[in-house]
Amino acid sequence: MNETLKTILTRRSTRKFLHKPIPAEDLDLIVQAALHAPSGMGKQTWQFTVVKNRDKIQKLAAVIGEVLGREGYDMYAPEVLVIPSNEKESRFGREDDACAMENIFLAAHSLGIGSVWINQLQNICDDPKIRAELTALGIPADHVVYGLAALGYPDDVKSEKARIGKVVVVE
Repeated sequence: MNETLKTILTRRSTRKFLHKPIPAEDLDLIVQAALHAPSGMGKQTWQFTVVKNRDKIQKLAAVIGEVLGREGYDMYAPEVLVIPSNEKESRFGREDDACAMENIFLAAHSLGIGSVWINQLQNICDDPKIRAELTALGIPADHVVYGLAALGYPDDVKSEKARIGKVVVVE
């Protein structure tokens, strides 16, 4: 099996991270993978915000928890967040960001870094408390966040999980 398929087939979501810095070179590679994701009509209307400050990550998590009524919410306490945002008016923004997120996850896994999709923001980006935090992180007011990539070195072990999705082949 080639390395690309091995990466795809062995990646699992990580929900427990070590407190261990991710090297800048690895973060750069992960962001490059995001930038090379497909984009509808090649518009690339996204922005990738990399948050390495754990206090800022937890401040955002606390506001999300407050708005959603989830006391103690911490987004699994990642080492880094990569926040793809996209113009609200972008016709393919959601799909573009989803492709970028998958590239982020696969690139991270290929480097031994764990990841998990955080999806709580997509419907609450314009809540004033959330928007204030997003603005403080440099995310434009005309952008929406469909998902965040929480990254860090895994502090858990994942086993193989049966895949139960249906496959239909038409000849």
